[in-house]
Amino acid sequence: MNQTVSAASLALAFGAAMSIAAAPVSAASHGGAMKAETEKCYGVAMKGKNDCKAGAGTSCAGTSKMDHQGNAWSMVPKGTCEKTMSKTSSTGKGQLMEFKEKKA
Repeated sequence: MNQTVSAASLALAFGAAMSIAAAPVSAASHGGAMKAETEKCYGVAMKGKNDCKAGAGTSCAGTSKMDHQGNAWSMVPKGTCEKTMSKTSSTGKGQLMEFKEKKA
């Protein structure tokens, strides 16, 4: 009886482990749907906290040299970019396209 319970417990544990391991793959396969819920927002990232693009010669994420850099973007929930504060934008809000920062 103990061997049956142990084998059943082992099978259950293995099944649970496989389910947990497959969860990130399942989420990744739905990446298109997740991307539709976010957008690139320029001018809202803080220094060194951008998701990507921060000018020529930079390697990408985390390379912005200043807060609210106009050519550095962060991913934000879709529809919130142009409502998010940006101290360097001419509108005072994030932009969907890169921009030249205004002087403070």
